[in-house]
Amino acid sequence: QVQLVESGGGLVQAGGSLRLSCAASGFIFSSYAMGWFRQAPGKEREFVAAIRYNGAMTDYVDSVKGRFTISRDNAKNTVTLQMNSLKVGDTAVYYCAAAGSMRSIRYGNNVNYWGQGTQVTVSS
Repeated sequence: QVQLVESGGGLVQAGGSLRLSCAASGFIFSSYAMGWFRQAPGKEREFVAAIRYNGAMTDYVDSVKGRFTISRDNAKNTVTLQMNSLKVGDTAVYYCAAAGSMRSIRYGNNVNYWGQGTQVTVSS
């Protein structure tokens, strides 16, 4: 069956770094755009980053541009989110997602698969 399994979350001080990974199985990974979303307590889930099926294009929410980098390895069926210069406001549960297009990831509609989420906590 389809699985998206996130890892790499944890507690870090502001200014620090974390690297999230998402291992995919059960579908043709290289045919899907991949992305990351996050949801903070009491807030709606928001788009964070997306990457095209072949890795040739990426997209980010403005608040993380220059700090976060999304990448993928189609040979290993993994997508990663490198998060640098973390801020307290980045605290959230981070979810991996797969969709047919970057647009679907960007606008959060027609997302085919979701991971279970991994907690990222940034302390001041």
